[in-house]
Amino acid sequence: MPKQDRAIRTRQTILQAAAKIFEERGYQAATIADILHTAGVTKGALYFHFQSKEHLAQGVLHEQDQRLTIPDRPCKLQELTDEVLLHAYRLQTDPMVRAGVRLTMDQHAEGLDRTGPFLRWSTVCRQRLEKAQAQGELLPHINPTTTADTLVAAFAGIQSMSQALSDYQDLQTRTTHLLHHLLPSITQPPILTTLDLTPQRGHHVHDELTNHPATAA
Repeated sequence: MPKQDRAIRTRQTILQAAAKIFEERGYQAATIADILHTAGVTKGALYFHFQSKEHLAQGVLHEQDQRLTIPDRPCKLQELTDEVLLHAYRLQTDPMVRAGVRLTMDQHAEGLDRTGPFLRWSTVCRQRLEKAQAQGELLPHINPTTTADTLVAAFAGIQSMSQALSDYQDLQTRTTHLLHHLLPSITQPPILTTLDLTPQRGHHVHDELTNHPATAA
């Protein structure tokens, strides 16, 4: 195996181990020793890729955003809802995403900059809303920046509640309830009737992107 490929695999192994430990124990309780033991790599290999526990946590936070991208769709609000519902599905099925969310929501993670995921999500949502606004999909009074921040904050609360009550098992249903309450206040009625907000939508979008990435539309 080429040296570069080995390095990439080692880095991914370390990130997966870090995600497991961070999700189970939180940022403060997690230790480098725990992550080393779980990853089965040397201390030198770990520090070659990550200089500290904070760098490991930032790697996990960054990794959760790098895997699947919603393609362009004729309706930009459908793109927005697909982003949200896909994230809800991945929270149920992807340990890296769950660990990233655990870190993002961890108010006891002293010394860890948790702003990145919130800012990235707000930016993604704002950009979708701006495109929807340009296509006449939004009600006239809507401010995309304010609406994006509100959606991100509301979803953060929904996922936190779902984690506490059902370990994310009801998250897709709770997320569709959130969208059914929020979207009528921002969306032109004819557009609202075209949106697929079913609880199964996140799973369907995930299958679309993983099984047919070149033709997703």
